[in-house]
Amino acid sequence: MKYVLQIVFALTSKPRFVCERKTNMKTIIKSSVFAVGVALCMPLALAKEKEHEEQTISQSDVPAAVQQAAESQAKGGKIVRWEKEGNNFEAVIDKNGKQVGVEMDANGKVLSKHNESKEHKEKGEKY
Repeated sequence: MKYVLQIVFALTSKPRFVCERKTNMKTIIKSSVFAVGVALCMPLALAKEKEHEEQTISQSDVPAAVQQAAESQAKGGKIVRWEKEGNNFEAVIDKNGKQVGVEMDANGKVLSKHNESKEHKEKGEKY
């Protein structure tokens, strides 16, 4: 918003000919409308971004169907932690020294599996 105000100030502070003022006022109005639109949309974009952040949760916060599905996926491994992203759950399973993330919906249906160490290396995290 600071930059928009600077642009509006820069456009309006220089003296111009009368015929250019009409064109410049249209530009200023269009720029202002655009800036207000962007300012109104930013909170929505940020909220959507936060919605997809992973949150570490405890096992007691995980539905029973999801826990059962994760236990069947673990076979010989151990569930190290639970994560929640949006409406989906992720069990991080340690099998033979490798961590695998199993993403499931609230009913326990497996949506995807991925190598957890690669995912956190991409994000620059250490697990």
